[in-house]
Amino acid sequence: MGVTRETLAMLYPRLYHMAEAGSWPGIMRHGLLSTSALLDLFEFHGPKRDAIESAHRPKSLTITHPVHGRAVIRDQKPMSDKALLRALGGSLSPTEWYRLLNGMVFFWLTEKRLKRLLEAVEYRDKGQTVLTIDTARLLERHEHRVRLSPMNSGNTRPYPHPRGRDTFLPLSEYPFESRRKRGLEPAVELTVEYSVPDIRDVVLHVEETPRRTGRRVGAGRHGRV
Repeated sequence: MGVTRETLAMLYPRLYHMAEAGSWPGIMRHGLLSTSALLDLFEFHGPKRDAIESAHRPKSLTITHPVHGRAVIRDQKPMSDKALLRALGGSLSPTEWYRLLNGMVFFWLTEKRLKRLLEAVEYRDKGQTVLTIDTARLLERHEHRVRLSPMNSGNTRPYPHPRGRDTFLPLSEYPFESRRKRGLEPAVELTVEYSVPDIRDVVLHVEETPRRTGRRVGAGRHGRV
């Protein structure tokens, strides 16, 4: 049971995060924020905030702040309440699941997963900002807030795979080796609770993708920062 941060970093030396095009300057200033952390920064409270954190988002949402400017909260198009009810099986309500997801920052463990998202019909018509992260550095700083997931937790298509609060487990409790022995993908997502405030210290590359392709382009490369 469990996997060490050294083993995880050896097997997956890079992590990948897809953000809204042009979002890197804001990420540099404030860190990489979960939806909940972003709503804290933008001082959203009450029913307006509750509607964002606890319900399905069929489309991306732009929010503004007099000091911090503009930010985009991603849509949740690959999920539906009906499918989510089946997937949760009564362990959590859809509202609880949305709140759980909105409290985390997500990274793909493989470039293959990143490219699949970049090429998805919902996103391929838009440019994206792609962050490539040094896994070892991130784990060294944030291991206590890191959780692993065996699935794309924000997707219920084409089949709503069972999920619940124990979908996200710390490295010491995650069944990494047992999944490898069964020929399964050991882990799909790496999450960090709330935020990665020092993201600029662990990022290796920041690149902009063109429309209708998952291929990253050198013209958008900012290099090591």
